[in-house]
Amino acid sequence: MNTLAPVFYNAESVRRVLNWPMVNEAVEAALKAVVKPKAPVGDEPMDAIGSEPQSNESRGRSYVSQPARNVTVASNDPSKLLLTMPAFVGNYQLTGNGAGGDASNVARSTLACKVVTSFRSNRLLQPPLPSINANILLFNAHTGELEALMAGTDITTWRTVSASLVATKYLYFRRFGPRAEQQLGINVAVVGCGAQGQLHAAAMCANFRVDKLTLYNRTQIRAVQLANELRQRMAHDSDSCYGPKLPDIQVCGSAGEAVAEADVICIATYAKEPLIRASDLREKRSVHINAVGAGEVHFGEVSDDIYQESLVYVDCMENARHELVGLPAPIAGEVGDVIINGNYPDEQALTIFQSMGMASEDACVAEAVQTALLSCDK
Repeated sequence: MNTLAPVFYNAESVRRVLNWPMVNEAVEAALKAVVKPKAPVGDEPMDAIGSEPQSNESRGRSYVSQPARNVTVASNDPSKLLLTMPAFVGNYQLTGNGAGGDASNVARSTLACKVVTSFRSNRLLQPPLPSINANILLFNAHTGELEALMAGTDITTWRTVSASLVATKYLYFRRFGPRAEQQLGINVAVVGCGAQGQLHAAAMCANFRVDKLTLYNRTQIRAVQLANELRQRMAHDSDSCYGPKLPDIQVCGSAGEAVAEADVICIATYAKEPLIRASDLREKRSVHINAVGAGEVHFGEVSDDIYQESLVYVDCMENARHELVGLPAPIAGEVGDVIINGNYPDEQALTIFQSMGMASEDACVAEAVQTALLSCDK
């Protein structure tokens, strides 16, 4: 029986161990776990995801149980919300590359719940407070006891960007070969230079060989500031993780100009109307888009004619049925299924990763962060 009080990991502690190999591995594990195994002929069909953990485990597959997020309105004020996002991820692995030195590579299970408050009026307070606060609760998967409480805002931002990185690796690079993400130089466009756009830009350059990075933001000064910050950071990076040469970083006057020569596009805005259209993309398609927008509808920032020409992939089909109602194109599949089965798009395909985010991603990343922090304490 666990008689110890739960450990609290603040934002500074979390930031201390966050790194892309760790987060990417955890997110990839979550993407694979959410894929429902295809039952052999004659087997009874499975119920909801994770409803038959013994059956899943006996097949050697990881699995997920993650109900739809619950939204509670505070004080009858729709601008004050409490969101709860629980998840259980079973029978998955984190190796030494992704878990801060944990080389045991044994199957593990994680039970977690992310709790988010969204109070828009906080920015009007004196002094202003953050409008969104996220925390992740980690429970003992065997006893249900609360073991840790972890600041979750950075984890949320990083896992969202990481999902785009993993999707780009398997939906774009792998169509050109098994090691293309290490060998092939690309042009990247980032449309929207808020928190997500900033980290997408930095992460794309840190994880892939980016030859050219184009930036667009509605308020251009923010794109200019990001360009200057990235140039300074890369120039002083002694690890030389940006390939044989630093990317050519350019600020563009329109979204169409930014994406005109792009192989990979990351668009993360609150736009209600499309910012990019099919006519903006290069004629020789072979383009991948990470759509991360958080507007009134998830797919508002990309035009219908792009969707109608694209293969659209999601992180979780079950979530997509609820959150992507009205999507102007059929969904080709889940990214996790592409990872597991290697059914990569054709070289000239136009693909979209419609990012929604999953509680299971938060759970796996939080587990990896806790493992890394415990490793640091030894």
